[in-house]
Amino acid sequence: MDRLREQVATSAVLERAKGVVMALTGCSPDAAGEELLLRAKVGNRTLLEECWITLGGLMPPLHRPGPEPQPVTDAPRPAPGAAPYGALTGADTVGAESADADDPHGALTGVDTVRTDTAGVETAEVEPADVEAPHSALTGADTVRTDTAGAEPADVEAPDPAGDSAALGVLGRALVHVTTPRELAACLLEHLAPEAGADAVMIYTRLPVGGLALTGHAGLDDTTAAQWQRVPPLSGIAALDTLRTGEPHWLEDIEADRKQYLLIGDPPDRWLSRAWLPVLTGDSTDVCIGIMRAHGGTFPPRTRQLLRGVARLCAGRLRALTARQEEHPGELAGAIQTVFDSLASAAMLVTPLRAPSGEVEDYRIAAATAEAVDVAGRTGRDLVGRLVLECFPDMAGESLWRGCLRTLSTGEPYEGEPSAYEEIVAGTAHLFTYSVRVVRLADRLVITWIRHESSDRQEQRLADVQRLGNLGWANWNLVGEEVSWSSQVYTILARSPDSGPVALADLPRLAVAEDMPALSRAVRELIERGRPFDVPFRVAAGGGIRHLRAVAESVADVHGTPAEVHGFVQDLTAQRSAELALRRSEQAILTQHGVLTAERSMAARLQHALLPLPTRPVSLAGLRVEVAYLPAQSGLHVGGDWFSAMEMPQGDALFVVGDVAGHGIDAVATMAQLRFTAKGMIITGSSLTGALHRLNALLLHSHDAHGSATMMLARYDAAERRLLWAQAGHLPPLLLRGGKATYLDRPRGILLGAHASPVYEEAECHLQPGDRLILFTDGLVERPLERIDLGLERLASAALAHDTALPGSLDRVLNTVLEGERRDDVCVVDIRVPLVSE
Repeated sequence: MDRLREQVATSAVLERAKGVVMALTGCSPDAAGEELLLRAKVGNRTLLEECWITLGGLMPPLHRPGPEPQPVTDAPRPAPGAAPYGALTGADTVGAESADADDPHGALTGVDTVRTDTAGVETAEVEPADVEAPHSALTGADTVRTDTAGAEPADVEAPDPAGDSAALGVLGRALVHVTTPRELAACLLEHLAPEAGADAVMIYTRLPVGGLALTGHAGLDDTTAAQWQRVPPLSGIAALDTLRTGEPHWLEDIEADRKQYLLIGDPPDRWLSRAWLPVLTGDSTDVCIGIMRAHGGTFPPRTRQLLRGVARLCAGRLRALTARQEEHPGELAGAIQTVFDSLASAAMLVTPLRAPSGEVEDYRIAAATAEAVDVAGRTGRDLVGRLVLECFPDMAGESLWRGCLRTLSTGEPYEGEPSAYEEIVAGTAHLFTYSVRVVRLADRLVITWIRHESSDRQEQRLADVQRLGNLGWANWNLVGEEVSWSSQVYTILARSPDSGPVALADLPRLAVAEDMPALSRAVRELIERGRPFDVPFRVAAGGGIRHLRAVAESVADVHGTPAEVHGFVQDLTAQRSAELALRRSEQAILTQHGVLTAERSMAARLQHALLPLPTRPVSLAGLRVEVAYLPAQSGLHVGGDWFSAMEMPQGDALFVVGDVAGHGIDAVATMAQLRFTAKGMIITGSSLTGALHRLNALLLHSHDAHGSATMMLARYDAAERRLLWAQAGHLPPLLLRGGKATYLDRPRGILLGAHASPVYEEAECHLQPGDRLILFTDGLVERPLERIDLGLERLASAALAHDTALPGSLDRVLNTVLEGERRDDVCVVDIRVPLVSE
């Protein structure tokens, strides 16, 4: 139960914040939720913290959605913890007396030092990063410090954003259970005692006639609270100066503070240091929070940052609390509520609350009937004084909200469409249908919810079923020849209601010529024998052909003769069109699948003919060579990976590994061309780099001007055990020697077909008895969304783990490296230099 209560309380705060965003932007509830999540992420806050800040400041969105809200990824982002409006940048000096201090909602520009003086007291200097007007962002500041007269400057220490975020997140969750300013003060003391060393908390609210009222406190004895319950509008009161300037005041030296302020406490040195922070609720700064500490000394920058975050977080909670506590006295208000108490229907009288721009941002409930129930289950007088978006958060952004605005501006009443709502009556859920009506009363609105009776609901349900199912009900009285159609039948048949319905016997005449016989036969069987029918037919309507369905059954008289027919006509045009489109799509897919299957089969046969694979290891120039080729497991195309391993007339060995870009017949053809051409060039005496140059020219001047390929050529001199190799954009061979695995350093070389004047170089490697050299294509090491370095490391580890001369060693390496489905072909040439004993 505690967990459920927690969820309900938290959900109410979230819905209220979404309602505020919806009212300010006109966006949908989902878009409002995304906006709050975006703010929380940008500000490094929890979602609940962001909700409280939004409720307190009525912040404009980071982006204003249009008619169709779209996600915005390049909108400007405020710095974490920065206020949303304005900027305070780079400045010289501003001196402001307390009587005419700058508006805290504005933007201070060009300031280096901001000085706030009270009449007849010493000056407190405020460095720029500490001057944080509620709607200002502070940039370009190096030092954060507020010093009272005679106090030593506070050392600047690195803030702890992670710690602050955690503390504010915990406080945000605790605020959902706060219902009074007194509870808020106790909540703050509980959370700030360990975090900021707080020993007492005071919450003051500015009175309309001037001065302050202590609306909440914790850690104070009753005597002190009673003495400071009301504070007249005098100078030398730190809390009043905080509200006048809109800036935090840090009292950190009690001896200097005695000379400047009238300190709270008996004796005053009960709290050696204290801080007063303004709380911006809406567009005014009428509340401040005092943090009292028994120990002296400065407030470190991290603590100041935390306390400013707490003040912003409390704005939303205080805004709701102060709105509820606003008095609504007067004989007129009492008389209006008395009238509403006597009404039997659900109704409310609401007063619009406007922003400085004139836009309606919310409504305050001035009177409500006992039948009016909000999301928390409050009714009647319990709703008076509360905000509409607090009680009905889903109202913002709906047609009702827009209707209220239109009625308020034009005076024309608004009537909403009937909607279904579920209510709990005597412990049982019942579904009722309501309509909302809004009328203007002077500068206020009267909102009334009218519940429809069961007959009205049944009729509305019937109309909704016909509209949603795109069908219409029809009734034919065969005795009195009376015919009645619902309005949807006329819409389906594209027939004007002025023409009236048609008799059952004449219904087949509305069908196209091809369908008239079947429909006529079904109607005749129904009239003569009472046999029900379900017949599809087509009509020419709306400039095209509609596919319809007629279903009817008869009601017989006492003699068994059909006397009345009930049925319906349904429009199946969209369904038939979808079925035809699906059938055409299936046929196209089957045709394409056959073509691709035939192409794959032919490419596979061609590839097998051009690239025969040995069934067991072979010996070339004294080397033991094993080859593996694994085609891709996904897709219908055959790739262009290939190899060559042959012994040359001089006793040397030639090894080639290549990979042609693309798949299918073209890739296989290019593979064959490169494979045989490369072998022919090397056998006829061409150098490795010379062969690469000619193969590059061959690709550039082939029928496919965009073809490309990677290749590695290696020539092994058995007498000297010397391997000379060159590459064109290919991965280097892996050398295993002495229990270590290393990749050979690649010589220069760009892939074939990429450049008209490439540069190719050769590299040399002397092999030793027991060495193992693995040549491979990229399909062995590449995986989607993974760096190729990881694949190369995986291959090296697997090769070392299975570096044995036993049969099947290469298979074990491939099984280890290739996990899951292969998306590309794999070609591997495994070369071993036998030991002397072998």
